[in-house]
Amino acid sequence: MLLTPRHRSRPRISRPRKTALLASAVSVCLVAAAAPAEPLGVGDRLFPHLGNPGYDVASYDISFSYPGTHDKPLQAVTTIDAWTTTDLDRINLDFAHGTVQSVEVDGRPARFAGADEDLVVTPEAPLSQGSWTRITVRHTSDPVPGKDQDGGWVRTADGLAMANQADAAHLVFPCNDHPSDKAMFTFRITAPNGYTAVANGLPAGADRIGRTTTWTYRTQHPMATELAQVSIGRSAVVRRDGPHGLPVRDVVPADDRKALEPWLAKTPGQIAWLEGKVGRYPFETYGVLMAQAATGFELETQTLSLFEKTLFTESAYPKWYVESVMVHELSHQWFGDSVTPRSWSDVWLNEGHATWYEALYAEETAHRTMEDRMRAAYGASDRWREAGGPPALPKPPAPGQKISIFRPNIYDGAALVLYALRQEIGRPAFERLERLWVQEHRDATATTADFVRLASAVAGHDLTGFFRDWLYAEKTPPMPGHPEWKPTAQAAPAQPRIAR
Repeated sequence: MLLTPRHRSRPRISRPRKTALLASAVSVCLVAAAAPAEPLGVGDRLFPHLGNPGYDVASYDISFSYPGTHDKPLQAVTTIDAWTTTDLDRINLDFAHGTVQSVEVDGRPARFAGADEDLVVTPEAPLSQGSWTRITVRHTSDPVPGKDQDGGWVRTADGLAMANQADAAHLVFPCNDHPSDKAMFTFRITAPNGYTAVANGLPAGADRIGRTTTWTYRTQHPMATELAQVSIGRSAVVRRDGPHGLPVRDVVPADDRKALEPWLAKTPGQIAWLEGKVGRYPFETYGVLMAQAATGFELETQTLSLFEKTLFTESAYPKWYVESVMVHELSHQWFGDSVTPRSWSDVWLNEGHATWYEALYAEETAHRTMEDRMRAAYGASDRWREAGGPPALPKPPAPGQKISIFRPNIYDGAALVLYALRQEIGRPAFERLERLWVQEHRDATATTADFVRLASAVAGHDLTGFFRDWLYAEKTPPMPGHPEWKPTAQAAPAQPRIAR
């Protein structure tokens, strides 16, 4: 995610390792059938009630029926296939903004009740550890925001899009809404003829029956719920080839296709540039979704990044800046989407890397030097740490403002950590580390500790103390190679900011 200035201030990880947080962070006890439903969570430090223990989702199959207006609920069916990781009398799903009409577990009706932001499902018979189970929920999905609910559906001028980061996918569909539980997705979107629906992954058919068309999309790689994307609108889908024949498809308002084409044409070159830095693009397709909406951010939804159309149409933004924002979200396809943080405290790995390649692209293509940006970030870093916490220990979100974890300390503050690391171990080792990181954790989840271990192995010496100071200390350590850099009295932002 990138908060835009005009709005603000290959070994895969094994299944047991992938589910360690789900299975061990919260102790699950069998609940008597008569006991009241209660919300659970996987114990995330920043979002303690997000996610659910006891199962590991393998796939979601989600059907939406769009009524032709974005102020009425969509009819929906969500089918979840999962493995249980402990004995369960009940299954907790995250779901908080829709009406549940019925629930089935393995084809049999199940009882259900709401508990805070959980949907608690009681099957006819308990589920034993290691069971393969299918949960089908028939529900509505409401695009009109509820009180104190931020994210989920985004209402555009001509339809809908999604913005689920950090914890809003469960405002759209029932799920295990935590990045530690990635899964495969199938989307089936039915809309009146004249609308176009696009989602993550590759198209698997468009069936027109009478006055409606059902569009189907499937991912070919696992995905976190916060990265799901569905666009419904009067859109044009613009297709072209990327590097090595990669299918690139962009989604834009149909009337703006010609005007936006110069920006769309930049994506294949940006992909090639990033492949030269960190290796082959990790997914089956890519593209940008230019939405007619005011969100206050751009978002790295997997294979189809969400942008506000005005980023590309308002003349106030320099060309180099817009291109660097495009590269920021593209970088996330490697850092955050393919390699996903196992907890939200690891989010600096997403945003620090995306900010790093955003800045590096600006340096190499627009002569905006990395050193100048990092010097400015160093000057502001102590204030950022005081306000938002150190990069790998961010302060919890403000009440009612869950998106507030996205503070400068995990953007330029985290990129500053990467700059210090490059200074510490040298450019060749740093560049080798970057490639190895995305190779070894592709399609999986990873932690800050994983990054520290790999960096130490590449450097040939233990970097634990280095990272402890740079990632967790209240004050910013001295910059290797730049003893003259000092904190400044005023926190100068590293890139332009316009009041939100």
